[in-house]
Amino acid sequence: MTGTDSGRVGRPRAGRALYAISVAAQLAGTGQQNIRLYETRGLLTPARTSGGTRQYSDADIAVLLRIGELLDQGLNLAGVSMVLELEEANARLHRALKRARLSPGP
Repeated sequence: MTGTDSGRVGRPRAGRALYAISVAAQLAGTGQQNIRLYETRGLLTPARTSGGTRQYSDADIAVLLRIGELLDQGLNLAGVSMVLELEEANARLHRALKRARLSPGP
C-alpha cells in the first residue's frame, strides 16, 4: 500500500507508516491479534513493506483508538464498522460543504 491508500475503505491515510504492529498495539492499548482481526474485518488496512510486514501510521493509531472507544461503549465489530463508515461519510460531506462555501458563486 502507498501513503495515499486507506486506513480502511475510503479513508485517506494521513502521514507515513511509522510503527510495527507491536508498537501500534502498545500505543492503542490493544493486542496484536485484535489488530489482525480488525484488518481481517476491513476496519483497518495498514501499509506493508516489500517483505509484507505491516506498518501503521498515526492515522491508523487514531482508528485503533476509535475502535477501542466504540468497543468500550458496547458495540460489536459490525457496529464499529458502521459507525466508522458513517463518520467518514460525514467528514466527506463536511469537506464538500466547505469547498462549496469557498467556491465563487455564479
